[in-house]
Amino acid sequence: MTVLNLRPLAGGRILRGSQPFGLDAVSAAGFLAAHGIQTVMDLRSEYERAMVPWLIPNGGSDAGTSGPAGPAVPAAAVELVENPFDPHTAAGGLQSIETPQDLGELYLGWVRSRPEWVADALRPVAQGRRTLIHCSLGKDRTGVVSALALLLAGEHPDAVVADYTATTANLPEMLHIMADTWRLHVPSTPSQFFSPDLMILQAPEAAMRHFLAGFAREFGDARGFLREAGLTAVEVSALGGPGA
Repeated sequence: MTVLNLRPLAGGRILRGSQPFGLDAVSAAGFLAAHGIQTVMDLRSEYERAMVPWLIPNGGSDAGTSGPAGPAVPAAAVELVENPFDPHTAAGGLQSIETPQDLGELYLGWVRSRPEWVADALRPVAQGRRTLIHCSLGKDRTGVVSALALLLAGEHPDAVVADYTATTANLPEMLHIMADTWRLHVPSTPSQFFSPDLMILQAPEAAMRHFLAGFAREFGDARGFLREAGLTAVEVSALGGPGA
């Protein structure tokens, strides 16, 4: 398997996706090299990482490759950054998510409570490193960070919504794999835990529109928000791309 729900943002400076489903050390190194990834920004909590770890040393990958021509060649160094955000303990719990508006409000609670988390997630990109940003499904935490990156790059809100809802087509496969993964590590996991009927496991257009409207009301724009969250003016300009 591989990283699913994968797509580029910001002219390819960012890749957003899921956690590394089924990647051993060799396949992980191959995936990272094939996509030119210099930094992996892992937004998962500690218990999520333990179930599906990145099999590369923190600070670089030395899995390398080998072939008939000779010994293994070290893979290019990849920075692995753990920037955890546990949605179960963050402001706005998951149990009350019943409508798309509830889901969008959950996202707003995240940026209210942890603005520095968003800034830290985007800092490697601002420093010129091609970065894979991911959580478990690459939908919620990744979706919030991606939305701010797209807004800062000057994308229209409709483009942000389209990027968010693109996850929908990938959810059936990912939920099936996630359910198997959880049952392997936590056999008592109820079957309904990964039901596609749960709003928290959907990516409806209305959720992102609610988030974007609320973000504009509360914070104005992504540039000001990220400056207040801890990025420098140079970093914010770099994230904005040419002409920012």
